[in-house]
Amino acid sequence: MVGTKTNERPGTRAVVRYVRVSASKAREVLNLIRGESYGRAAEILAFSERSVSEVVSKLLESAVANAENNDGIPAEELFVSTCYADEGPTLKRWRPRARGRATRINKRTCHITIIVARYDEATLETIRERDAAKGRAGSSAHAAEARRQRVERSRAAAAEEAAAEEAAAEEAAAEEAAHDHDHEEAPADAVASEDSETAAESDTAEASDVADGLVAEDAVDMDESDESADDAEKEAN
Repeated sequence: MVGTKTNERPGTRAVVRYVRVSASKAREVLNLIRGESYGRAAEILAFSERSVSEVVSKLLESAVANAENNDGIPAEELFVSTCYADEGPTLKRWRPRARGRATRINKRTCHITIIVARYDEATLETIRERDAAKGRAGSSAHAAEARRQRVERSRAAAAEEAAAEEAAAEEAAAEEAAHDHDHEEAPADAVASEDSETAAESDTAEASDVADGLVAEDAVDMDESDESADDAEKEAN
């Protein structure tokens, strides 16, 4: 009889691939949170000194978000049912050594999967009774409330950023419209200036023509007076 495969277990999952850490190091952290509630697992990862704990913590938050948004399961009712790390591709590098030799460096990667599931009703009732006896909410409730506050803050920040971008776009559009309006008025002024320049040029041309005509008439009069003087001189002789 074959049992359920690891990658076919029920629940809501989240997967991160090509994490730059070996699978053996990731499994040491995953062994700490396997079977724990969401709140307890979040606390363990928050105080873990392993560098891969940050990646696993983000992956756990992603799995819980998938369960809340896609399956409608509250975060305080979830626990880590399955988590495992598979080996990914290995990046091979070389380090120079003495006597012209070289040693290979294996930079390993892994694929991490976390599956969260909902407690059954009996377990949930037991957890509620225990929390009521302690007189305070459980770690999962605190973690769920903290997560909801983070989500609200991030959504508010995103909304403010979107509003700022929209306002900037509207301002840019208004400036562009004003710039286009200035360009539309400029040709009329240019046409008026061109007309005035043309009229001035025509007046100058007419004035020069009149001056040329006067000079030509003066030259003709001078020629006629010179001819009459010559005729009088000839008659006198």
